[in-house]
Amino acid sequence: MIEFIDVHKKYGDVQVLSKINLKVRRGEFLTLLGPSGSGKTTLLNIISGLVKPTGGKVLIDGKDTANMRPGERGLGMVFQNYALMPHMTVFDNIAFPLRVRKVAEAEIRQRVSDVLKLVRLPDIGKRKPKELSGGQQQRVSLARCIVYSPSLILMDEPMGALDKKLREQMQFEIKQLHADLGITMINVTHDQEEALTLSDRIVLMNQGCVEQEGDPKDLYFNPRTVFAGDFIGGGNFLEGTVTSTSAESVEVEACGNRIRCRRSNMPAAGTGKVTVLIRPENLCLTEIVGGATSAGEGLQNTLLANVIDHLVLGGVVKHRLVLDSGKELLAQQVNRLGSRIFNKGERVEVSFSPDSATVLS
Repeated sequence: MIEFIDVHKKYGDVQVLSKINLKVRRGEFLTLLGPSGSGKTTLLNIISGLVKPTGGKVLIDGKDTANMRPGERGLGMVFQNYALMPHMTVFDNIAFPLRVRKVAEAEIRQRVSDVLKLVRLPDIGKRKPKELSGGQQQRVSLARCIVYSPSLILMDEPMGALDKKLREQMQFEIKQLHADLGITMINVTHDQEEALTLSDRIVLMNQGCVEQEGDPKDLYFNPRTVFAGDFIGGGNFLEGTVTSTSAESVEVEACGNRIRCRRSNMPAAGTGKVTVLIRPENLCLTEIVGGATSAGEGLQNTLLANVIDHLVLGGVVKHRLVLDSGKELLAQQVNRLGSRIFNKGERVEVSFSPDSATVLS
């Protein structure tokens, strides 16, 4: 539905976007993810027509948008601050884009009623925005966007102003709306959990470039760079040197230990300095009693560490560890009734499988 061909943008001498080549499929939920200053909002504004690229082409349905005004692009936009008109009722806010398009009043009443039911707010048409909660205002903002049936919806940090619980609730509602309507949606966020929850595909931005793109599972389990592995999910990074390779695995010497890793992301060179990523939830901790341990059975990789501290976060427990080499690790386990929580100073064995150790260039 949308294609970027060598799209770049400069503000003075500052290169904000560097030759973006990207395709957005019709009906997909695509998220532009990245830190502040990575270029994701600039890319969204170029699609909307609010910003003109310095060079390159943007095609929507195969048509070059160079001379196309924002109102001619058939899209809707949802803002972080809702952008509702405070002097109008909810009904009038939603009806506004239809009245601009000179739709008949009878049809306006029907379409506004239908869309209020769709966002599960059928009885608030007479209220003013100030009489609504943040989550309700965001749903009204979505309803105003949906009511005129755009072929594309752009969302710029749509849940940034909501508290954690409301944000999680809105994520499920937006996901359901997308499934029901089948409209192409492009979302901008720096929240990795939001991106992983909502997206069919994620485009990870870094310093004006596309760092990596793929479905959420692919980006989480198969990051190709240290930046991608750290930004999506976070983890433990061990610097090391490749000592041997086989068809199935790679052996890396890191922190005074030999670590077996899966081969999937093996750098092209095949040897030399690499970084090993291990997610905190893949580390298994076992206490050492009389010098004996059992956690390593079947896991193959074992390291020895001391506990620095622990943090209980409801359903999970996070342990900070320090290896004998001085490298710190973070381990995360599900917090069940009766789970073993390790205290500061305890000696533990840290185990993990080769499949959970990813080699990054």
